[in-house]
Amino acid sequence: MARRIERSLQELYQDDHERADAVIFGRVPDSSRRGFLGGTGLATMGAAIGAAIPFSRNMPAGFAPAALAQGGAAKDAPKDAKRQPFNFPGKDPGLSILGEKPLVAETPEHLLNDDTTPLAKFFIRNNGQIPEAVKDADSWKFAIDGEINNKLALTLGELKKRFQPVTFRMVLECGGNGRASFEPTARGNQWTNGGVGCAEWTGVRLADVLRAAGLNERAKYTGHYGADPHLSGDASREALSRGMPVQKAMEEHTMLVWAMNGEPLPNIHGGPLRLMVPGWPGSLSHKWLSRIWIRDREHDGQGMTGTSYRVAIRPMVPGGKADDSNFRILESMPVRGIITNPENGARLPAGSRALALRGAAWAGDSGISRVDVSVDYGATWIQASLERPRNLYDWTRWSAAASLPLDGYYEAWVRATDNEGRMQPHVAGNWNPQGYGANPMHRIAVLVG
Repeated sequence: MARRIERSLQELYQDDHERADAVIFGRVPDSSRRGFLGGTGLATMGAAIGAAIPFSRNMPAGFAPAALAQGGAAKDAPKDAKRQPFNFPGKDPGLSILGEKPLVAETPEHLLNDDTTPLAKFFIRNNGQIPEAVKDADSWKFAIDGEINNKLALTLGELKKRFQPVTFRMVLECGGNGRASFEPTARGNQWTNGGVGCAEWTGVRLADVLRAAGLNERAKYTGHYGADPHLSGDASREALSRGMPVQKAMEEHTMLVWAMNGEPLPNIHGGPLRLMVPGWPGSLSHKWLSRIWIRDREHDGQGMTGTSYRVAIRPMVPGGKADDSNFRILESMPVRGIITNPENGARLPAGSRALALRGAAWAGDSGISRVDVSVDYGATWIQASLERPRNLYDWTRWSAAASLPLDGYYEAWVRATDNEGRMQPHVAGNWNPQGYGANPMHRIAVLVG
């Protein structure tokens, strides 16, 4: 009598990929194909997916097909947790809610197909409560103090008049982007690849303002403060206070911004004034900016100590106990490439023999040297065509075309490589308790016929 399977395919693959293969498809007796699915398993897999698998000979065991994997939702969340429409003024209902207190929502990869991410499709990340919008943006006040020669206290209106404005199109990415790919689950919002957007930012270079303030010889680090109240409502506690080395603060693309895509910076995105620190975790780009403290040492505010926005120096056992001395502050974000068209789960008409792919790639402080795609589980790769970024920290748009020999089930994989030769891994590495730095290759399922 056949053993009854109590759980769904999705649940089995979510909990243990290798055991799922063993339970559903059986062990592979042929040693020449060890590590790959056998004929019976492939037939069962094809039935589960609903199509033949033309490149089945390359499909590894211990591998959750994109068509069956439950990407992005927390493991203890309902299966339809990411399917509820997002309801927020001015936002696309296709955004996925990851948290409500604080409000966090990511943008599915297929909604990131624009060269410049529209405001409606831009992700949301908060650490505290959302402050009320101000009526007179130019009256907004902020200060720079600490290790400087001239303390500055300016309104936004004075900032606009005193310093030369600039506009750059740059990527803003949450430090936890990719967290959902870690095994075992790391703490925090379970981002897939959607904690990112690339907007046109208008403001002034922070370096120009700091030169006016006159950094002294003791100036080494910044500390950032905003008007967002702590979730608890306790006025004595900061929702978040992070900082960066003065060298990064003086980089020409680090900005104080008041406009996004040519419009006044929306309140939900930190308006009327925020920092924009490209290439590094988005938490540094403080929203509702009210103060920058120039310090003579590394900042120790909320989000700067322990394992918060820090990654392991020496690899640790996944799920193991953290040793604070083995952690460093996360700075430049890792290389990442995504497929933005077609959407995961796309269906092409029977007889389609070509797959057009488009996406984006970026790499923290670095640039992108190449992007490759595969539709045969990594057996062969096709080099994509790259568009020239508008400026440093803009993402690189790419496109490629792949041949499809038969109708059936395919997966498209993308692998980006940065200017230092670092490329995306097959699976997330360097596990850490709060899940930073996960950047495995993105893959989508496509069904032909």
